[in-house]
Amino acid sequence: MKTLKLMSLIVLMNVSVLYGADNEIYIDQSGATFNLDAEQLGSGNIIGGTDAIAGTMTALDLDGGTQTIDINQIGSSNKFLGDITADNFVGFWEFDGSTNVFNVKIDPTNTYGADGSDVNVDVTGGTNTFTLDLGTTALASNADVDWVINGDGNTLDFNINYTDATNDVDVDGNDNTINFTGQGSAGGYFKLNQTGNSRTFNIQQLSTLDNDWLQINSTGSNGTICINQNDQGTSTSC
Repeated sequence: MKTLKLMSLIVLMNVSVLYGADNEIYIDQSGATFNLDAEQLGSGNIIGGTDAIAGTMTALDLDGGTQTIDINQIGSSNKFLGDITADNFVGFWEFDGSTNVFNVKIDPTNTYGADGSDVNVDVTGGTNTFTLDLGTTALASNADVDWVINGDGNTLDFNINYTDATNDVDVDGNDNTINFTGQGSAGGYFKLNQTGNSRTFNIQQLSTLDNDWLQINSTGSNGTICINQNDQGTSTSC
């Protein structure tokens, strides 16, 4: 059944090319030990999923205990949208181009816990928007999240509920915005290396216990940095 779905997918993609429309990938997967490798070349393509519009597709819904996905979208105005429900999840996304949209929730319903998630996002281009929600309450144990962003005017929003997690963010470019919220019990590690002007950082580490750790290395002029570390103390804000 899985093979038939993938064959149908290829046919639908070829039909889209013949009629000059943007390409779309629809996948509804359930079952453990799933591997996905997908590449889209060009602009205006969609892999999705939640809020997908073109062609009334819905979409990307991956359910299974162990998953590995490798996604490459090369071009501008592409979208990757959807929900991934997994434990021991490994994901790699590469975006080359501008005005792309990435909106992903990993285990939003607390089915597996998203423990051991290894998430890697590599971006070259400007004015892209990325939103990642990983885990639910005090989950995503031992998660490893890595972002490499090269370009101007990008916006990165990500939220992690964890017990022990590592977040590495490397940003090179101007006018970039980073919003991060880490919640859970304890053990959040966040490191940001950034080069560029007119940046905006809003970093919230809100573990119920202590032992969160944060390091920011920033080079550039103009910008706003807000950091809030709060382990059930008095509410603070910037």
